[in-house]
Amino acid sequence: MQADLLFSSRRSPVVCLNGCVSSSQPLASNIGLEILKRGGNAADAAVAVAAALNVTEPTSTGIGGDAFCLFYDAATKQVRGLNGSGRSPKAQTLELMERCGFSQSNPPHDFHALNVTVPGAAACWCDTVTLFGSKTLSLADLLQPAIDLAQNGFPVAEITAYQWAKGAESLRAAGRELGRDLLINNQPPKHGQVMTNPNLARTFQELVLCGRTGFYEGRIAQAVVDVVQENGGVMSLDDMKNHVTTEITPIYINYKTVRVWEVPPNSQGMAALIALNILENVPIKDLGHNSAHYLHILVESLKLSMTDTMHFSTDPDKVNVPVEGLLSKDYALQRAKLIQMDKARSVCDHGIPTGSDTVYFTVVDGEGNACSFVNSNYMGFGTGLVPRNCGFSLQNRGANFSLDSTHVNCIGPEKRPYHTIIPAMLTDPLSGRLLCSFGVMGGFMQPQGHVQVLLNMLEFGMNPQRALDAPRVFVQFDQAAQLWQLNLEAGMDRGVADELRGRGHVVNWPVEGHERDRFGRGQIISVGKWWDLTDEKQDGQERVLWAGSDPRADGCAVGY
Repeated sequence: MQADLLFSSRRSPVVCLNGCVSSSQPLASNIGLEILKRGGNAADAAVAVAAALNVTEPTSTGIGGDAFCLFYDAATKQVRGLNGSGRSPKAQTLELMERCGFSQSNPPHDFHALNVTVPGAAACWCDTVTLFGSKTLSLADLLQPAIDLAQNGFPVAEITAYQWAKGAESLRAAGRELGRDLLINNQPPKHGQVMTNPNLARTFQELVLCGRTGFYEGRIAQAVVDVVQENGGVMSLDDMKNHVTTEITPIYINYKTVRVWEVPPNSQGMAALIALNILENVPIKDLGHNSAHYLHILVESLKLSMTDTMHFSTDPDKVNVPVEGLLSKDYALQRAKLIQMDKARSVCDHGIPTGSDTVYFTVVDGEGNACSFVNSNYMGFGTGLVPRNCGFSLQNRGANFSLDSTHVNCIGPEKRPYHTIIPAMLTDPLSGRLLCSFGVMGGFMQPQGHVQVLLNMLEFGMNPQRALDAPRVFVQFDQAAQLWQLNLEAGMDRGVADELRGRGHVVNWPVEGHERDRFGRGQIISVGKWWDLTDEKQDGQERVLWAGSDPRADGCAVGY
């Protein structure tokens, strides 16, 4: 296993006119582009990319996980969305967890079958095509490229090979011999080794033949329930059959000249919006990019927004979430006043508002439609449990439930957990024109990544590729030590790290090599050069697509 990962290459943004795809795997990006060339729209291409990523990067994503998407309709200039996250089994109550010996201080280990929620991705793929697709291509057309990859094989990419080896133990764990679907001779594939997955191809073929019922009823559903129950979970066939995707109303705030769109709870999308509202009260550009002053303000804003989100975000079908109050400008001003320029906050309390490892990819088509899409297993291969003869692993999203009976996100029957995956978009608040489809995957890094790449473009004039290349920060709360830890990526100055330590931050610097994966992996497609305020407007400029792909992943942006 390669220990180091060097960042020595430079990439220009991809520029094109007719359609663009940006994902974490080149093979998947090219499949999406081919769908666009065949007459599919952004939603069609997104589903094809999602399926291809399941084949080429099962270490992060798959049909055994969840999905969220935002879709921009160029004809109506509306942003619509889908919540494709699954619910806990009907039998999974707090009382059941306590009878099993689990509590808030002693939760089930991350890979336990009790952390399997109903996989929502398959239904989300089908519903994305039904609601937003062009109707020119069938689901069979969209999934066939992924089926071909799974049947005929593909060479494994470098970073994916590293992550595959890192997560292989969950596939090889005692009693999980079925994980061999995702191994070669019980070993993870090496960089450049050809991997096939005929059982996953068979799963996709059943989805093509029977639609969503091909996954949520019949052979696949039975295999999911069997492997969960054999390993101590309580999922039933009814839990699978009753799953539905939810069409959502995306949430947004206006940050200066742009409107920023995110998905609402049970996701953490509002964390990015709360932080941006707080930062709107600060002259960001004057502080200097990645200076100690800028990073201090950024990190303190993120601490406040993450604290609020962790406290309030849950399944809105079960608990009222005060989203409007949390996103109000007055509330942001109250929270901004808590920030001290010379001192880091060690612990943050939530406010009281009024009314109280994942893939991201994006597609913009020639008509101006866009699809911002996230699909995830959560932690690597999720639980590592692989349903018999199905070729995919099951997610462990239930690990995000609380076992505290007083918490809004406490485990309960048929409940969606706090969810980390969040696609995003930018539009012009006056005209409704699409400006950008973007996202940064990576657990609790995601809203932090959204804020940083957006500010890189909007405040510091970076093109999409530069905005993704720039070193990032990741702040996380250490529950054991009860303090915030600030991770600074290699490329940040030592003097900046020292100055932040002087303000009371607990700093981990420099984070380099494969450890950079904690800073997320993003993709951006910008419509026009709106981020370059010094550029003179030219004829046709608003037609040009500018795309970037994160160097922390294997992928690329492609266009035509």
